[in-house]
Amino acid sequence: MAATPSTPLLKDELDIVIPTIRNLDFLEMWRPFFQPYHLIIVQDGDPAKVIKVPQGFDYELYNRNDVNRILGPKASCISFKDSACRCFGYMVSKKKYIYTIDDDCFVAKDPSGKDINALEQHIKNLLSPSTPFFFNTLYDPYRDGADFVRGYPFSLREGAPTAVSHGLWLNIPDYDAPTQLVKPLERNNRYVDAVLTIPKGTLFPMCGMNLAFDRELIGPAMYFGLMGDGQPIGRYDDMWAGWCTKVITDHLSLGIKTGLPYIWHSKASNPFVNLKKEYNGIFWQEELIPFFQSVALPKEATTVQKCYLELAKQVKAKLGKVDGYFLKLADAMVTWIEAWDELNPPKGAITTTKGPAPKSK
Repeated sequence: MAATPSTPLLKDELDIVIPTIRNLDFLEMWRPFFQPYHLIIVQDGDPAKVIKVPQGFDYELYNRNDVNRILGPKASCISFKDSACRCFGYMVSKKKYIYTIDDDCFVAKDPSGKDINALEQHIKNLLSPSTPFFFNTLYDPYRDGADFVRGYPFSLREGAPTAVSHGLWLNIPDYDAPTQLVKPLERNNRYVDAVLTIPKGTLFPMCGMNLAFDRELIGPAMYFGLMGDGQPIGRYDDMWAGWCTKVITDHLSLGIKTGLPYIWHSKASNPFVNLKKEYNGIFWQEELIPFFQSVALPKEATTVQKCYLELAKQVKAKLGKVDGYFLKLADAMVTWIEAWDELNPPKGAITTTKGPAPKSK
């Protein structure tokens, strides 16, 4: 058996972001894989509640009071009582890469019975190129034992930088409420040993519970929207971020991979509660998808921020007619970018922002 490398991959370049309302006992299972890394915990709900974190982890914990203190009036763009609050962790991180995971996601096993180091696979996905412009039928050509197939243009074999690695789940699939209701006992037991690049021009449903991305390449697009408390929609936070991100990665010639790694999704959420949260989204998405499929970003939009602000403008102009919520969301998208730029000034710029003073352990 190969020896474990003494220094974990990207140890000082990656933060793990976890949104939670409960004690993080699940970290014990992840200790062999997560302990070397820095954690950013975003506590949702009542800030007076004390969240217990197992000993030995290096972490910062932010609750709603911290969000309000750090962002001031701009805190209005961060959702409350919804896991969408995780994107605050993306904003305050100072690392190049982010891995985000939900607290009901456990270590999965591969078909041989070995524990899967999900983080290591995500890092491999991010550090190798993507192939968004031409589909390789042998999946990821950069993996060991694979290559570009006959007929693949040599001019495209360098690929594109990978901005996002979207992992999957064994056990409880990520279904919407209607599917949960008609298939309450369905479990995903199929382990497919494959990583695919999602082709340019193709949208996908992005799930935020086992997700990694290059913060420097795509971070400002990873806004999880206005969800939860006081909003007419929930459980579309990661979907919204995924649609915006895909349109922007396509425009900037970046890639998104999906497939490995798997985590074990331990428990299904209540389908009736989910239906209440998703109800509007199920109708709205029939208009949202055509919007994202037809959206065009101008050539002058050469940065993620410029792309995102242009997208916000088009959301306001075209989706505002669907529901007044999208006018509010478009404003929040602009606020998010302003807050991101305040906390993440361009390298070499002078900033007056004090920045976060987290509760570190």
